[in-house]
Amino acid sequence: MEAGILEDPWREAPADVYTLTVSPQAAPDEPGYVEIDFEHGTPVAVNGSRVPPVALVAELNRLGGLHGVGRIDMVENRLVGIKSRGIYETPGGTILQAAHRGLESITLDRDTLHHAALIGPRYAELIYYGQWYSPLRLAFDGFLSAAQHTVTGTVRVKLWKGTCAVVGRQSPFSLYDPNLATFGRDTVYEQKDARGFINLWGLPTRTYAAVNPDPIRKHLRHPVK
Repeated sequence: MEAGILEDPWREAPADVYTLTVSPQAAPDEPGYVEIDFEHGTPVAVNGSRVPPVALVAELNRLGGLHGVGRIDMVENRLVGIKSRGIYETPGGTILQAAHRGLESITLDRDTLHHAALIGPRYAELIYYGQWYSPLRLAFDGFLSAAQHTVTGTVRVKLWKGTCAVVGRQSPFSLYDPNLATFGRDTVYEQKDARGFINLWGLPTRTYAAVNPDPIRKHLRHPVK
């Protein structure tokens, strides 16, 4: 929703602008849980029931709306650069985004995960600007198709009074190894090896610091003492 009293960014949106979600204050005191299954990055089932995409989003809208999830009050930049305040309700989208990121966190390597996060805002911008058929979007799809190949599994999400949090994730392609992740004693690698790694990893910055001692303070008009 836009226009009217919402054109004043200082004023709180009235309760009647929301139609999909209950107020978080009026949401149930007990949290709700939902499990979403993904195949190659695409959501395919809710709580174990396979449903078509539109029905899947509709069900997540219903479940999220019951708990006040997905309310967005934002000032956005239109294509021509004019700022506009809008009130949006996207309970299903909020849940899917959180769940998808939760599954990616255990199925993608660090570099691919970081690059996918960089592409996301630009991909959304292309769609917002009506450039769906652009060559850049097609190129992004090539990367995402490969990156999402292993994003298969199930994510459990907790819904409670306007919040949406991933509380469980599992995948046959999980890169998470408890033996590697443990902070206790293990036999996977020698903990003392970390000292050598830290020395090598920090060598470039130590070299820079030796040549440029305290470069920030040197360029400040009023040096910090």
